[in-house]
Amino acid sequence: MKQLLYSLICLCCACQPSGTTQTTTAQQDDAAPAIEFSADSAYRFVEEQVAFGYRIPNTPAHKACAAYLAAKLEQFGATVTLQEADVTAYDGTVLHATNIIGSYRPELPDRILLCAHWDTRPWADHDPDEANHRKPIDGANDGASGVGVLLEVARQLSGRLPACGVDIVLFDAEDYGTPEFHTGTYKPDTWCLGSQHWAKEAKKNGYKARYGILLDMVGAPDAIFPREYYSTYYAAGVLDKVWQTARSLGFGQLFVQTSTYPVTDDHYYVNTLAGIPCIDIVHYNPHGETGFGDYWHTLDDNMDNISRQTLYAVGKTVLTVIYDEQ
Repeated sequence: MKQLLYSLICLCCACQPSGTTQTTTAQQDDAAPAIEFSADSAYRFVEEQVAFGYRIPNTPAHKACAAYLAAKLEQFGATVTLQEADVTAYDGTVLHATNIIGSYRPELPDRILLCAHWDTRPWADHDPDEANHRKPIDGANDGASGVGVLLEVARQLSGRLPACGVDIVLFDAEDYGTPEFHTGTYKPDTWCLGSQHWAKEAKKNGYKARYGILLDMVGAPDAIFPREYYSTYYAAGVLDKVWQTARSLGFGQLFVQTSTYPVTDDHYYVNTLAGIPCIDIVHYNPHGETGFGDYWHTLDDNMDNISRQTLYAVGKTVLTVIYDEQ
């Protein structure tokens, strides 16, 4: 799904008990409307994506899931744009990619960008069993969790518009980066192909946003979200805003103050190609072999790896940040 850089060396790359209803209402103050986020709803959106099968570009499941995501955003009141592009993978394969964009209050120039990737890894190249390395993964956490949270955010926005415009962008072809078993020449920028295309187009078309928030692998029961290096380098103020909001909501045990190595994820290209300060809320495991969760790019990235509590903490934080904007 992305690459973790260790010392500039690239390596490929609270809440109620689970099962309970977590449509929780918190009053910000006496005058402000309550901010709601349903963990059960977000969980269902993750489940529905996984039910399509492997969302790998150029496959029927990928096409069907794209239609589902666009329809959901339309159902929740967004102005939907499908940004189609043919992008070239590490091995020369042409991928028919679709970035799915849902805009709220598109007439406003003052905007916030929310994003996640919706495709899945074609290979479980970090699975402990080498026999599984060329098998595709469900991508319940690595892909579907961030999208599930954003679909629930969209559902809430449909009932209460924020003061500024919001664009929800679901990036495609993020996870088709060079696999570990590849023996040919390594090419740079083989990850995040959809966001690279989106960012170049955004720059060309003059799109601007105050800031962006990327969600990636935001559903695991043991998730920890540290202060990722590129997020700090390009968007320290945004990172501070989001982490302070999370702590004020009681989620400080997830949104920790630990700093991490750079992660080459979609936000990197939003920052460097589109010029929009963007942070990454991404699960990082400092004790793991890869730096990510043990499920990362393995067959264990399935619905057993999704926690309603984690989805709730991330979604409630993001919504609160949006509604706090004036």
